[in-house]
Amino acid sequence: MAQVQRMSRLMVKTLRDDPADAETLSHKLLVRAGYVRRNSAGIWTWLPLGKKVLDNISRVVREEMDAIGAQEVLLPALLPKEPYEASARWEEYGDLLFRLKDRKGAEYLLGPTHEEIFTLVVKDQVASYKDLPVMLYQIQTKYRDEARPRSGVLRGREFQMKDSYSFDTTDEGLAESYALHRAAYQKIFARLGLDYRIVSAVSGAMGGSASEEFLAPAVAGEDTFVDCPSCDYAANTEAVTFALKPVDGSGVGPVEELDTPDTPTIETLAEHLGVPASATLKNLLVKVDGEIVAVGVPGNREVDLGKLGEHLAPAVVELVTAEDFEGRADLVRGYVGPQGLEKVRYIADPRVAPGTAWITGANKVNTHAKNVVAGRDFEVDDYLDVVVVEAGDPCPKCGTGLKLDRAIEIGHIFQLGRKYADTFQLDVLGQQGKPVRVTMGSYGIGVSRAVAALAEQSADEQGLCWPKEIAPADVHVVAAGKALQTELALDVSEKLGAAGVRVLVDDRAGVSPGVKFTDAELIGVPKILVAGRRSAEGVLELKDRRTGEREELTVDEAIARLAAE
Repeated sequence: MAQVQRMSRLMVKTLRDDPADAETLSHKLLVRAGYVRRNSAGIWTWLPLGKKVLDNISRVVREEMDAIGAQEVLLPALLPKEPYEASARWEEYGDLLFRLKDRKGAEYLLGPTHEEIFTLVVKDQVASYKDLPVMLYQIQTKYRDEARPRSGVLRGREFQMKDSYSFDTTDEGLAESYALHRAAYQKIFARLGLDYRIVSAVSGAMGGSASEEFLAPAVAGEDTFVDCPSCDYAANTEAVTFALKPVDGSGVGPVEELDTPDTPTIETLAEHLGVPASATLKNLLVKVDGEIVAVGVPGNREVDLGKLGEHLAPAVVELVTAEDFEGRADLVRGYVGPQGLEKVRYIADPRVAPGTAWITGANKVNTHAKNVVAGRDFEVDDYLDVVVVEAGDPCPKCGTGLKLDRAIEIGHIFQLGRKYADTFQLDVLGQQGKPVRVTMGSYGIGVSRAVAALAEQSADEQGLCWPKEIAPADVHVVAAGKALQTELALDVSEKLGAAGVRVLVDDRAGVSPGVKFTDAELIGVPKILVAGRRSAEGVLELKDRRTGEREELTVDEAIARLAAE
């Protein structure tokens, strides 16, 4: 017996107009259709219809996690400071952490993620290699103090997430656990009806080595990823690499200084000399944990400070200020060149390869230099991929020009390795009777974010359009208005429920047929069954919400059709 929900008793209030503060399609429709309600910035109430969708996504996640042998637990959301202080993430997370003190002054946080606590749980419960491997997961409320929460439930301060963790004694075991999760994620997102891409990624504050993101392409997406039209390469822009290809610079003449008055920018320099910006070398000065570092990229490219920060983490990267030039004769603002820097670490993008020649600052006011050759006239301390990726950049795998697309991150998997096991000395007794350090994986799915991603991908001009697996009901029965039609609608709804079909029936009195039909389209249940003009004959109209196809069926035919789907 499936549930029959009567809209005359259901707490649902639909809106004709978009909320004034809504920017994305999912934000607009989830509010208008009565799925969620805003409490404050980044904090949302899940109303009855929204809670059903959220629970259905959680059910799919649970079923597939259970299928690979993962065990569900539930950890607290209120966590002590000490484990996060030990892992250094108390500081690394910065303002993203919600921090609080109890009445005795002890410090706590609201968990943004639970690697530390899971590690301590396993340390307490597992003693021998015979107890491993083990995979644990939870579906838990997480908290991040976003500076600008926006886009409804897509980026909130409080959100639902599935996080799981694998524990193995060998790297080979970790690879197997990672592969199991990867396959489970593919099944989960297929069942949810999401269009997604698996892309190479960076680990960021999570730590670890191998990392992949599951991205749902959408206009409202906050992530940019690259996709190769010729091969299977796809990656987050922060993970895109460019091969270092040294060239023969032996034929380049000696360094020559150029009089370039009032040309402190790449644009003014290129115009003054009549050369493309790509012939110039841009040198951006930053501070890394307070020390000045120069970053060199071709003049027609921009430095991606996010990528630079990821490469140099956990060090803090910030731009220099006017005060940083004081007392530094080698740092001439607007005319910096790598060939004259003193005691400054020089980082360059691989495009500034050994042998390449550049026009760059001469470390004198109103002066630049040409024929400045990497490896001859200056040395690069570190080559890092730090430019902002652009459409048309070569695919690292096949060389074809890459495409750029927007997407919503719906999942992320990491091979953490022994970062947290080292922090908390997570060892088990090995086969040889000696302690063995455990290796870990971390795997997340944004459960509440998946609701928004599905809304973004599946909605149309009329409203939401849920896949059957996660919709709040299988069929939306609409009574067109008269007593006979309402009686038939309720009767067929009970029969459908008895046949195992989940039903939402609009039996509201005093509501016009037009409003009911509009609400049915807005709410987005996959099938709409209308008790209308032929109700006296026992004939109903069945409409497919996605395709718009309609057909007339008798009550028995409608029940048989819907029960079989």
